[in-house]
Amino acid sequence: MKAPRIHVAADFPVGGDVVLPEGPARHVARVLRLAEGAELRLFDGAGLEARAVIVEATRKRVLARIEAVEPGHRESPLAVHLGQAISKGDRMDYAIQKAVELGVATITPLYTEHGDVRLKGERAAKKLAHWQSVAASACEQCGRATLPPVHAPMGLVDWLAARDEALRLVLHPGTAGALAEAEAPASAAVLIGPEGGLAEAEVEAARSAGFDPLSLGPRVLRTETAPVVALSLLQARFGDL
Repeated sequence: MKAPRIHVAADFPVGGDVVLPEGPARHVARVLRLAEGAELRLFDGAGLEARAVIVEATRKRVLARIEAVEPGHRESPLAVHLGQAISKGDRMDYAIQKAVELGVATITPLYTEHGDVRLKGERAAKKLAHWQSVAASACEQCGRATLPPVHAPMGLVDWLAARDEALRLVLHPGTAGALAEAEAPASAAVLIGPEGGLAEAEVEAARSAGFDPLSLGPRVLRTETAPVVALSLLQARFGDL
């Protein structure tokens, strides 16, 4: 069986031992039923990957010994910051999962005029932790050793004000040639609106912040589908697809 990949935010000293977090440990010991001697692939989320072997596996903890460490090699040369309007239920999970698989560098959930999700207090903290877990699981699946941060949700205006990426795109019916005309950038920002679309004032605010409108064709895509298509186009044009 292929060695499972597990995110462990820890140092990886060769010859040293690492205690797996509770969730991954439960998965390894109780679901996969791996025992002492089984191989694991660990990654720290900051770019390092380790080959490890289980030296203790009980119902309460799993201990892995680090055998070798190497840098990850699956990061895109194009650093994309995705501004994704928050959507309900598993649609947001899907958008985050697929964005990570497609090499996104950073994700910021956004509050927009037509978005109907507002998070506060403990609910906001739990949702953010959940989204970060979704991103980590996507990294485990796709082989990335760098975990893209999922920032705390913020208002669209504040997010726009902080943007300085070389290429900035807002998904909106508009200039279909925005990618064809662009020179290869080192970084990009992509703004995806909610299910009801961005308000005209929001589109104008994005354009004032240096965003070019980008159309993805004649059909209207769902908010969780749009980042998949946009990131695929960006990676094919400027990245590593």
